Amino acid sequence: MRKLLLMASLTFGSAASMAQAPAAPTQNANSRFEQLGSMMPTPNTFRTASGAPGKDYFQNRADYDIKVELDDANQKIIGSETVTYHNNSTDELPFIWLQLDQNLFAKGSPGSVTRTGSVNESGMSFAQLQNLTSVRERSSQQASDKYGYHITSVKDAKTGKALKYVINETMMRIDLPAGLKPGGSYSFNVDWNYFVTEYYGRSGMEFFAKDGNYNYFIAHWFPRLCSYNDVTGWQNKQFLGQGEFTLIFGNYKVAITAPSDHIVGATGECQNYKQVLSATQQKRMAQAATAKIPVVIVTQAEAEEALKTKPTDKVGKKTWVYAAQNVRDFAFTSSRRFIWDAMQTDVYGDGRKIWSMSFYAKEGNPLWGQYSTRVVEHTLKSYGNRTIKYPYPVAISCHATAGGGMEYPMISFNGGRPEPDGTYSEQVKAGMIGVIIHEVGHNFFPMIVNSDERQWAWMDEGLNTFCQYLSEKEWDYNFPTRRGEPQLIVDYMKSDKSVLSPIMTSSDNVISLGPNAYAKPATALNILRETVMGRELFDYAFKEYARRWAFKSPEPADFFRTMEDASGVDLDWFWKGWFYGVEPVDQDLVEVNWFQVDSGNPEVTKAAARAEAKRRAGTISKQRDAATQAETVVAKDSTMKDFYNSYDPYAVTEADKKRYQDYLATLSPDERKTLETNAATNFYTLSLKNKGGLPMPVIIRMEFEDGTDSVARFPAEIWRFNDVSINKVIATPKKVKQWVLDPFQEIADIDTENNSFPRMAQPTRFQLFKQQQRFGPQGPNPMQQQRRANQPPATQGSGKN
Repeated sequence: MRKLLLMASLTFGSAASMAQAPAAPTQNANSRFEQLGSMMPTPNTFRTASGAPGKDYFQNRADYDIKVELDDANQKIIGSETVTYHNNSTDELPFIWLQLDQNLFAKGSPGSVTRTGSVNESGMSFAQLQNLTSVRERSSQQASDKYGYHITSVKDAKTGKALKYVINETMMRIDLPAGLKPGGSYSFNVDWNYFVTEYYGRSGMEFFAKDGNYNYFIAHWFPRLCSYNDVTGWQNKQFLGQGEFTLIFGNYKVAITAPSDHIVGATGECQNYKQVLSATQQKRMAQAATAKIPVVIVTQAEAEEALKTKPTDKVGKKTWVYAAQNVRDFAFTSSRRFIWDAMQTDVYGDGRKIWSMSFYAKEGNPLWGQYSTRVVEHTLKSYGNRTIKYPYPVAISCHATAGGGMEYPMISFNGGRPEPDGTYSEQVKAGMIGVIIHEVGHNFFPMIVNSDERQWAWMDEGLNTFCQYLSEKEWDYNFPTRRGEPQLIVDYMKSDKSVLSPIMTSSDNVISLGPNAYAKPATALNILRETVMGRELFDYAFKEYARRWAFKSPEPADFFRTMEDASGVDLDWFWKGWFYGVEPVDQDLVEVNWFQVDSGNPEVTKAAARAEAKRRAGTISKQRDAATQAETVVAKDSTMKDFYNSYDPYAVTEADKKRYQDYLATLSPDERKTLETNAATNFYTLSLKNKGGLPMPVIIRMEFEDGTDSVARFPAEIWRFNDVSINKVIATPKKVKQWVLDPFQEIADIDTENNSFPRMAQPTRFQLFKQQQRFGPQGPNPMQQQRRANQPPATQGSGKN
C-alpha cells in the first residue's frame, strides 16, 4: 500500500461519488440491473404482477377410481380405471390428453432412440455398454414387445361405447363425443396392462435371488391426465426420462390386489386395515397411534417367515383399499419381504396427528429401523415450518435399492443400504438420511406447490434441495451436506461455458442435471437468504410463495415476483445472473491505495516526514556504514558540535506554528470540525474487478494492525454503473494490514487467489514418498546403493547425493 497526503482544502464528496472509477468503460452494467422485462411473461388476470394467482386463475382436475392387480408370478400390472375429468378452464375442449409413461420402455420410444453415447476402442465397462441402449432394447432379447402399455379398452363411462384414441409415443389423445364445455365434467374408462421393469431409479422391481422374491415400487403405472393450463394449453411434451412430470390434482380411490402375504403401502390412507392386517398387527397400529417413537407393525421375523412361501406356490390374494384427497399422483409398494414401522405424532403441536411410516426389507437394517421414520417426522416438521403445514394424513419412506430416491404424494422410494453383515459407514448413513429428507421433502415441492417438472426441473428440485440443506442442518449441525453451501458449487461454475446450461433450461435439455437443477438453484437461494436479502426477509417471502401456490401450479415468474413482492427487494439482477446466465463469480481485489488528510498541523506533518525519512534511510548500505562507524568511532570533545550536523529539518519551529494558526483562522466552524474529525482517519481506495461477469455483493474483511478486524458489506448494486471495474473508498480510524474479499465464502467466488491484498500465497499440496521410491519400481541400482552406504550418517538418505 502506498500512502499519499491530501491537502486539507480537498472537498470531500459523498460515499456514492467516491465509489466509482472515473470514466471507466462499461460492458453490461445497465442491462444487468434493469428489470427482467420481456424475459418474463406479461402479467394478466390469471397470474398477477405481484406473483400471486389472479382472479381468473384456474386448474382442471381429474378424479380416479382404480382397480389394479399385481401379478407377482409374471411381474405384471393389470388395471382398470374410471376417470372423471373436470374442465375448470374458460375453453371448450374437443379432446383430452393422457400420459403413458411406461411407453418410455417400449421399443423405439423417444427416450431410447435419442440417447447418445460412443464406443471407446480402449475398452468399456458393462454399465457403459448397457447405457448405449434403452431399457426396452436390452429386454428385447427376451420379448420383442414386452414392455410399455397395452391399452385394451377406452370407453365412455355412461354408455359403454368405445372412444376413438390415438397413441403418440408416451402420450394418448382421446377424442370426446362432444366438446367438453367450461365447467363441465366427463367420465371414461380405460383398461390396460404392462410388465414391470427392473427398478430404474423411479419405479420398477428389485429381485432377490437368495429367496426368489421381488420388492415392487409401482409408479407411473396408470394412464394419467395431462395438465391443461393458462400458460401452455395442453402440456403434452413427450416423456424422455429426464424431465419429470406435469400433473393435476384430484381425488383417488384405489383397490390394490396383491398376494395375501404381501404388505402394501401407498399414497393416501388405507380404508380396510381390519381386512388386511392380522389382529396382532392391528393392535400394534393402535399402539403406534399414540407412540412417540416408531412401533414395528410387521417385524423382521414375520417378514422372514413370509419368505418361506415360494413365489411359485399358489397363495391367496388380498385387496388393500386406499383413498387420497387432493393429490396429483398415486404410487404404491408391495412385497412379502417388508418390515413396517410407524408412529402417529402431533408434528406441529396444533393437535393434528400425522402418520410417519417406513417400509423396508431386512437388507435395510439396522439403519432403516433406527432412523427412517424419525427422519420422516423431522422432515415434515422442518419443511412445514418454512412453507405450509403438511396437509396430508401420512408420509411414507420406502427402502428401494442401494442409492438414489424418487418421490410421490405421501410415499417415496429411497436408497441407503448397509453392508450384508449390517455394518455401514458414516457416509452411507448420511446418504440415507439425506435422501429420505429430500424425497419426503418433495411432498412440498412439487406435490403441494405443483410446479411443471417436465418444463422446469429447478422449481421442484432446486427449491427442495435448498430446504433439504436447511433440514439436514437442523437434524445435525455438522451434517455432511452435499449441496447448498456456496463453495460446493464452485467447481461446476468453473466449467467451460460450452457444457453449462442456464438454470432456466427445459428439464430434458439440461446437460448436467444434478449441478444445474439441484445444486445451483439451492446455492442461489442460500446466498439470497444469507447474503443478499437476510434471513428475515427471505424466510417471509419464501413462506408467502408456498402459501400462495399451495395446491396450485406456479411458473418461474410467479416465484420471482413473489420473492420480490413479499420482501421489497429488487432481485431482477440476481435472477438474470444466477437463473438466466452461466457466468461465474470472480471478484478481484486488484489494488488498495492508502490516503490520509494533510491537516497542515506541523506537529503531525513533520513527525510523519521524520518517520518516512527514517524508513528511507534504512538501506542495507547505511545499515552497514553505521555498524562500521560504531566500531571505529574516535572519542571527541562532546562540547564540539558541527553546525550542519546539528540541524534538525523536522523540528517544529515557531514560524511553523504561526502559519498553522493563521490557516485555521481562515476556516469556518464546519470546515474546522471536518478537518479535526478526519485528521487521524485512514482512507483506503479499493480497486475491484468483476472478472467472472456475475455481479454480486462485495464483502471485505479488514485485518487491523492492532490484531482486530472488521467486515464491510456492499450490495451488488455497487456494480450498477460499471460491472467491470470499480473503486470504493473505505475510511477507518485504524490502519489496515490485510484485506480479504469474501472472507466467509458467501458468493461462490471461483478464484480465491485474487481475493486478498496484499496477496496471500495459497499452497498447492505435494506428497512425500519414501526415499527408495526415487529410483523407480526396481529400487536403487547397486552403484547407487554402494554410494549411499559410503555416506556419513549425517547425510545418508538425505537426498543430497
